[in-house]
Amino acid sequence: MISYLKGTLVDIQKLGGHRVIVTLDVNQVGYDLQVTSRLTPDLPPFGESVQIFTHVQIRDDQTVAFGFSSRPERELFRQLVSVSGIGPQMGMALLDTLGFQELIQAIVSSNTRLLSRTPGVGAKTAERIVLELKSKLAEWRLQSGLAMAPIGGPVAAVQEDVEMTLLALGYTSGEILQALQAVGKETALTKNADTEEWIRAAITWLSR
Repeated sequence: MISYLKGTLVDIQKLGGHRVIVTLDVNQVGYDLQVTSRLTPDLPPFGESVQIFTHVQIRDDQTVAFGFSSRPERELFRQLVSVSGIGPQMGMALLDTLGFQELIQAIVSSNTRLLSRTPGVGAKTAERIVLELKSKLAEWRLQSGLAMAPIGGPVAAVQEDVEMTLLALGYTSGEILQALQAVGKETALTKNADTEEWIRAAITWLSR
């Protein structure tokens, strides 16, 4: 199995949706890799070298190589596609919509509403992802030494409502996660189940 490819970046094709194809020249052989749009800002200029971790999907009619910025991101993708009904395209869409850390956090915290923001992921699919991966990812995150989310944040009873309200106001999942963690550490809201108080405090922090 190919663990990674290291070569010269020669082309980027944006095919719409979450599909982006990058072409690497590795020893005069061109390899097409499907990556998330989140990866493209971190790519070097054409003609420069880059290393991309890979997962190769082999089917009867085609072989598709998926590319990732790190081993942990590739491992998360492999965990996702191990869930019944989650194919590689949906796995890539989940990574692209939420990002690496936010996706793990959503699954571990059972935030099915946040998972359902991904096109094609309905409520039942989100519930299945949480059911099959919550414990696995929590344990894997500890074993792999990945940073845990800082302590502080709304209690589970209100977290989803707060996040969905802030998402509707145009904030990104990453911004919301940072705001809730910061507000939880700076104020006495940690054990407060007042959704409106959390929303006001988070907006104030985000507007600084």
